[in-house]
Amino acid sequence: MTTYGVTGATGHFGQNAIKELAKLVPAGNIVALARNTQKAEQIVPEGVEVRSDDYTDEKQLEESLKGIDRLLFISSQPGGPVARLTQHENIVKAAKNAGVGYVAYTSFPHADVSEAPLASDHKATEKLILEAGIDHSFLRNNWYLENEAATIKAAFNGKPFVYATGDGKVGWALESEYSEAAAKVLTSNTPKDIYEFSGTSRTYQDLANAIKGDFDVKSLSISDFQKDLQDSGMDEGTAEIVASIQDLIRQGNLDENSDDLPKVLGRELTPLTKALEIVSEK
Repeated sequence: MTTYGVTGATGHFGQNAIKELAKLVPAGNIVALARNTQKAEQIVPEGVEVRSDDYTDEKQLEESLKGIDRLLFISSQPGGPVARLTQHENIVKAAKNAGVGYVAYTSFPHADVSEAPLASDHKATEKLILEAGIDHSFLRNNWYLENEAATIKAAFNGKPFVYATGDGKVGWALESEYSEAAAKVLTSNTPKDIYEFSGTSRTYQDLANAIKGDFDVKSLSISDFQKDLQDSGMDEGTAEIVASIQDLIRQGNLDENSDDLPKVLGRELTPLTKALEIVSEK
């Protein structure tokens, strides 16, 4: 009997991954790992075991990972009191010491060669997994369409659709599609080492064209975009981060032509117009 573990079980990605996993294997074979175990117990499917997963505590992680054969390791968020890479190092060490046989890790597009600042922790984490000698799949997820929720909802409400990516393309897909694919890879008998998960690459103008309604579309320079964010009330630090992501896209870091995602899902991705409506209603 194979036991499957999923870290970050209370996040949107983790919740849906567990829900999809429970369609593929018995709930009793699933372990949901979460910092907030009380919350996890309220939301996981009946029969799923809940254990603690404090990414900052290697020894506790090792104890929680004992008996797990295949682990979906969902990357943590940057900016916490403990560096994300330190957290990831704890998980990899704990997984190795606990005897986890296989890890599927949610990574960044082309992490091994990407020069994007957002890729650095993922590149290092992939290296840690390789050095640990654990069988693995790197799930190099492109952009979630939900990342554009504020811009999409503004346009649906008749407000300007503002961007600074020029003709840069993004492989948007719904977060639920990425997490469902993760569950399917986790249960695969013959998973690949690397998946470049992505939707069809499109520009922001393509995105705007697919939104129904009457609104203005504004393509700005990176500096004007950042100024626009600050003028709207966003603090300088956050505006700089948001603008840097637009610049990353402008430089082509998220342009992708892989069909790994629909292949693993076994179907076409949600049509863009429908996906946009889903995001606008969340």
